[in-house]
Amino acid sequence: MKKPTIDTSSLALKYFLISLVLGLLVACSGEPPFQPLSGSATVLAFGDSLTAGNGAPQQGSYPAQLSGLINLSVINGGVSGEESNEGRDRLANLLDQYRPELLILCHGGNDLLRKRPLAQLEENLKTMITMAQQRGIQILLLGVPSPGIFLSGNKVYENVAADTGVELIPDLIADVLSQPALKSDTIHPNEAGYTEIAETIASELKKLGAI
Repeated sequence: MKKPTIDTSSLALKYFLISLVLGLLVACSGEPPFQPLSGSATVLAFGDSLTAGNGAPQQGSYPAQLSGLINLSVINGGVSGEESNEGRDRLANLLDQYRPELLILCHGGNDLLRKRPLAQLEENLKTMITMAQQRGIQILLLGVPSPGIFLSGNKVYENVAADTGVELIPDLIADVLSQPALKSDTIHPNEAGYTEIAETIASELKKLGAI
């Protein structure tokens, strides 16, 4: 059977342009958006099944692969099937337990699948971000797409990023799930898809000055 072809050219172009824009913003501001992570820093990747790594072996999840790419401890705080209100109630204990220098927040997919109110999702995301900001933790937010044929990050994530000032990668999950060769099913990447997510996050963290 012929292996499916992964269209990496469009993803590469998209993230080159994103990186270029980030670079211009950094040049204009005079300093990168993030403070550099220490050599002993812990990163907390927090979310639902997209973070847990459904559709791939345990070491194929994006947090596991990201850890190797940035040579830091990346805690996988993903719980499959969780909605944002449950994540909101769970996050504080993990922040206090691991004391991360960086939170990568990718939550809300189940809210969107189950058509929960967007206002509720937005409020829960803002509450989680506030928890981290109050502890001096830097935050990278990943947008999640609503179910559909043409995927793009739901606008609620842009609203949250604008209101809280956190850095956002809006369409990474949508771009991966738009390519059949990078999916294990309709809503989860496969190991190659998680590799794309981890590599893009590592690249963005470098551009943002975190690593």
